Amino acid sequence: MERRPLDVVVMSDLHLGTYGCHAKEIVNYLKSIQPQILVLNGDIIDIWQFNKRYFPVAHMQVIKEIMHLLSKGTRVIYITGNHDEALRRYSDMHMGNFQLTDKVVMEINGKMTWIFHGDVFDATTKGSAKLLAKLGGHGYDLLILINSLINRCLKMMGREKMSFSKKVKNSVKKAVSWIGNFEQTAAELAIEKKYDYVICGHIHQPQKRVITTKEGSVIYLNSGDWIENLTALEYQNNEWTIYQYDEKQFADTVAPVVTMEKKLPQLNVVTDEIALFIHSLAIQS
Repeated sequence: MERRPLDVVVMSDLHLGTYGCHAKEIVNYLKSIQPQILVLNGDIIDIWQFNKRYFPVAHMQVIKEIMHLLSKGTRVIYITGNHDEALRRYSDMHMGNFQLTDKVVMEINGKMTWIFHGDVFDATTKGSAKLLAKLGGHGYDLLILINSLINRCLKMMGREKMSFSKKVKNSVKKAVSWIGNFEQTAAELAIEKKYDYVICGHIHQPQKRVITTKEGSVIYLNSGDWIENLTALEYQNNEWTIYQYDEKQFADTVAPVVTMEKKLPQLNVVTDEIALFIHSLAIQS
């Protein structure tokens, strides 16, 4: 597949290392684009639920594709989220085209765009509530695993897939109200700062809409996620759009190998291979 050139791509909530992560689909998408800037807007590697027994090859393939884009000149900005908050102690680190940070403000064609994950507005990710959120995350992961098994059966019967977690969220009025409050809070702060766009992740709800208050207006965007919605934000031709993954477009794409050994390979440090030749080494004091 020929790569689509894009100015900016924003992806969030990949949750690598969990059963719900659609790693194959993420790899397919990354292989189809060539952005100048790739923003990974939080919850990329799920450190909260990380299990050394479960990190399939397909998940590592996602990292490999991001590294490939880096090597081809794409600037990669990794913005930390709550599930990868352990990385926040290293914020504002730069390595070549790679940047690790907590938030970023870009000026794109004269428009100010504020990007951050969004968990700063979520009281359930802080204090004692954080423990409940982590426990809830494990239950959510189990629901996703059961959902994936049922979807396999539905696919074999020729029926469309369904998302249990998405249906549960949409049916709970409190969740719908909380999402609205989240969007309103982000928009009000962006208007106060005189930004033109505000981009978040975190709530797994792809969105693009204008929010207006008595102080002004801003375009609120959310990149969604790669657990339920499989969406990203793309900026091209002076416009932000929501990308929706369609598996039909990648029907002929060869999937990455996802098998792995049950046990860790035995460590062997003995080798006769020469890794580095040094013809001369001068040390000046």
